[in-house]
Amino acid sequence: MKSIADDHRRKDARALASLSADDRVSLALRLGDDDLEIFRHAQGLDREGALKALRQARQAGRVRCTCMGETE
Repeated sequence: MKSIADDHRRKDARALASLSADDRVSLALRLGDDDLEIFRHAQGLDREGALKALRQARQAGRVRCTCMGETE
């Protein structure tokens, strides 16, 4: 059975494959900026506040590696 989502994925893959490496990097950076703006507006934060919140969320649950505290 044909899926509309599969068709869109194939079209997106072809479009991305036709981009140069520089264009792909630019697209990735633009998408990241767009996501940050969406998050910022949804949370009612300024840019720096949103970046800080995302950094804190990324660190939540991480445990410091014991080897980092060892000295010889």
